[in-house]
Amino acid sequence: MTRTARRNRRTLQVAGAGAAALLALSACSSSDDASSTTSGSSGSASSSGKLSGEVTVFAAASLKESFTTLGKEFEKQHPGTKVTFSFGGSDSLAASITGGAPADVFASASPRTMKIVTDAGASGTPSTFVRNELEIATLRGNPDKIASLKDLTKPGLKVVLCDKEVPCGAAAQKALEASDLKLTPVSYEQDVKAALTKVELKEADAAVVYKTDVHAAGDKVEGVEFPESDDAINDYPITLLKDAQNAEAAQAFITLVQSAEGQQVLTAAGFLKP
Repeated sequence: MTRTARRNRRTLQVAGAGAAALLALSACSSSDDASSTTSGSSGSASSSGKLSGEVTVFAAASLKESFTTLGKEFEKQHPGTKVTFSFGGSDSLAASITGGAPADVFASASPRTMKIVTDAGASGTPSTFVRNELEIATLRGNPDKIASLKDLTKPGLKVVLCDKEVPCGAAAQKALEASDLKLTPVSYEQDVKAALTKVELKEADAAVVYKTDVHAAGDKVEGVEFPESDDAINDYPITLLKDAQNAEAAQAFITLVQSAEGQQVLTAAGFLKP
């Protein structure tokens, strides 16, 4: 079976899983609504039985699609709440939080960037909720016949990486170093979405991004797996921030993310279980 055929089959399987996850989440939400007077919803119960107000979540760019889905589900389960997201490079988000930016929840793409916040005393104890691995994103149809990480070093090939300070960039560097490969990209991008966009716009031939981002891009790009990614898997921690303005609702959102329903949405998007 060709690599393209394997990818197409995997895409169909993941898409099916995603649809199933959303149906399950919706069904569970209906069940939760019906029983909220006695036990509360599975991911968002409060002592008063009702949550309200805005929850501000700072989250790694690679979480955009799945967290947006979970945010909508949270608002559906709790009328009167609103989840506002700020997505970006985890290092930039961490710097904003330690600089005083108002936020309730931080979900990072690596323990290293989370440590910036915890070391500053700005959060509680974080916990890992998913993991993610790298994949090469190529132009649709893979015209340059990229089949391995080593192929990215071909002369004339325009490759984009995430900045080394960003978790996806640090992971890419780890994979390259483990393979004893040297690669000079045409640019370093501030987050994984920016790196992927370069390929989508045909401004680059390939980018090293997360598998979840290749999946989210659909047929705009083609993904190429490489074995070195097994040695550069990122843990994603999440935490309630110390100065959270809506701590009860924020904790309920974290609980939803960590719940079976939340995990279904995340794994359907391509994330690995913690």
